[in-house]
Amino acid sequence: MSELWTTATAGAVAGLGVAMPIGAIGVLLVQQGMRDRRGAVAAASAVAVVDMAYAAVATVLGPLIASALSGVEAWVRLASALVLVAIAAHGLLSSRTKAHPAEEDPAATAGAVGGPVRVFTRFAALTLINPTTALYFAALTTAQGAALHTGAAGAVFVGGVFVASLVWQQLLVAAGGFAGARISDRARAWTFRVGYGLVAVYAVKIALPLP
Repeated sequence: MSELWTTATAGAVAGLGVAMPIGAIGVLLVQQGMRDRRGAVAAASAVAVVDMAYAAVATVLGPLIASALSGVEAWVRLASALVLVAIAAHGLLSSRTKAHPAEEDPAATAGAVGGPVRVFTRFAALTLINPTTALYFAALTTAQGAALHTGAAGAVFVGGVFVASLVWQQLLVAAGGFAGARISDRARAWTFRVGYGLVAVYAVKIALPLP
């Protein structure tokens, strides 16, 4: 049972690592929360579902890849950690150079209008086209292949990702509805630092011990 709790916590941390940095989607969620509570809840759910789907696919494939590379597990973990470090570094640099990510993303500027179903579909599509999310979970699950080899462990990990992502996205739309104003650039920059900081910490965790 303790191992499942550890796996669930790992999934939750992974979910927060990918969800917390507020980019174009995060800003849109806040703005949606300002306009339409029902639509905002649907939008936040869509983002969390896509995160869960990416995590599920990666969880299925990760152990298979790790098994195929049996004998060089330490090097696989190190390579995965380097990928995560690169993602974290890129995200942290982006937080310094992109003051208005929503304005720089052509897809995001389309906004989100319509009923909850249309909003859900639109946000799911916008989240699906982000390759960083797929790469992030691929690196994580490949490095933890042995730990996720059972169906129960994989399901618990994916569940942790979904719950953490859903809670964070719903907090964003609640903040939008409560504050009635866009999250400041300063606050957004801090979410990048904390979120990608979690990714960097995760990278160190899976890399050790070094080969």
